[in-house]
Amino acid sequence: MADTGKAAVLKSKHVVVVGAGMGGLVTALLLAHSGVRVTLVESAATPGGKIRQINAGGALVDSGPTVFTMRWVFEQIFAQVGCSFADVVKLEPLDILCRHAWGSSHQRLDLFSDVARSADAIAQFSSPPEAKRFLAFCQKAKDTYQLLEGPYMCASRPTFAGMGADLGVRGLAALVSLGPFASLWQSLGHYFHDPRLRQLFGRYATYCGASPWAAPATLMLIAHVELDGVWSVTGGMHALAKAVAQQAERQGATLRYASPCDRILVRDGRACGVVLAGGEHLEADAVVFNGDVSALAQGLLGEGVQRAAKNTPLAKRSLSAVTWSVNAPTSGFPLVRHNVFFDDHYKREFDDIFRQHKLPSRGTVYVCAQDRTDAPLASTGHERLLCLVNAPATGDQPSGHYLTPSEIESCQQQSLKLLGQCGLKLDLTSPAAQSVLTTPSDFNQLFPGTGGALYGPASHGWMTPFQRPASASKMPGLFLAGGSVHPGPGVPMAALSGQLAAASVMAHLTSARPLGRVRISGGTSTPSATTASMP
Repeated sequence: MADTGKAAVLKSKHVVVVGAGMGGLVTALLLAHSGVRVTLVESAATPGGKIRQINAGGALVDSGPTVFTMRWVFEQIFAQVGCSFADVVKLEPLDILCRHAWGSSHQRLDLFSDVARSADAIAQFSSPPEAKRFLAFCQKAKDTYQLLEGPYMCASRPTFAGMGADLGVRGLAALVSLGPFASLWQSLGHYFHDPRLRQLFGRYATYCGASPWAAPATLMLIAHVELDGVWSVTGGMHALAKAVAQQAERQGATLRYASPCDRILVRDGRACGVVLAGGEHLEADAVVFNGDVSALAQGLLGEGVQRAAKNTPLAKRSLSAVTWSVNAPTSGFPLVRHNVFFDDHYKREFDDIFRQHKLPSRGTVYVCAQDRTDAPLASTGHERLLCLVNAPATGDQPSGHYLTPSEIESCQQQSLKLLGQCGLKLDLTSPAAQSVLTTPSDFNQLFPGTGGALYGPASHGWMTPFQRPASASKMPGLFLAGGSVHPGPGVPMAALSGQLAAASVMAHLTSARPLGRVRISGGTSTPSATTASMP
């Protein structure tokens, strides 16, 4: 099709995007830039989805994703629409990636953006041989990332055949050498003899809402992602969502907030628009759903699209969380931006959550100190914190699995006790403290169909990459984006899913042939327009 003809076709098309999470925002941005008429509808009053802020005593606290990595994803997306990401979103690199502490001792361990500094810190914290093994682990994590970026992250849901063709004989041999059938915890045992370090790096499984004992060994690539750079976003993570939303509007997309979608319209076996909660009909040539696919399967978007995706049963849901968005004074522990406080009973935490479907009796506590970077806090007084404890995704379950107020209170007290053992003084009951609690039930209300699961299905088992839905659903005209579809959870992954969804929609709108495998440019490639590979 000639460029002028293609442009005319696209200009005549209308796509509705449901949900202003990162995946939906990126889809709307790229489609609008391509000339498509785009309407994005969102039930909340602001963009971002899980990237949200909570007002805690007059202070806005980022109360969703807090770690910004894979900057190249957003640089590429903004370059595609003729804009410099650095001109729009201000970042500050973090020298200290994370500070770790253990309740059973007063020892702390910092990981740095400089791998050599991290190795030196590990040598002092544990032993020189452990530092040497850490360097070997970093190299394996890097190899894993480079191996999987193209065929896994930047292509629609992988298949055995497609993965084999992409990797080739050498690539498949390298993948097998990782022990892909082993769990992350088993693989980490080959590198770390100190149980504390195995615990520390096992936590990367939770970035995908999984247990280290069930997540595939390939998730070690997350270590490379962090070591490749972690930044703080000026204005908080919500500023990132607002920046993408503003660019989408500048490209011509219409963003309608406080406009919940009641159902997706289906006609002649194809998705053809949406009906808003107030009864308004929006006809469309394609619909992109940026929400958890379980909401479709449960009929929350209408009976017509129930078979477009599978439901995620309770046993396969990813982690939820109990969070406290805090505005309070702290003392004692030298917080940095990202801090993790470990209890000794690590396996029990995941047994409690995934087997017993209950709050961990003694869980890990993550604290994001949002007024800090690497340097000490400039002034004493109140500061903004997000405190998080992993929890089961039982927010839609009957009373047998429902978390009671007494259980939540016990979790808070145990968490504060762990922080105190590590030296951090934080009193949420003090008149000087302001905090807002969010439970799995609250997350389920915010993100229907999830039960509070924050990452879609749990990344358990080596088959996970082959089981997540692709950007093109089972129903013609209906496309998917967000953390519950390929390539998975996390802000950069959701953005990549938006790119894949936009590429799939473009292929759908401009070709009469069935959709083939969709690919986008990776981080090692020169940024270019989103493309779709057709057979």
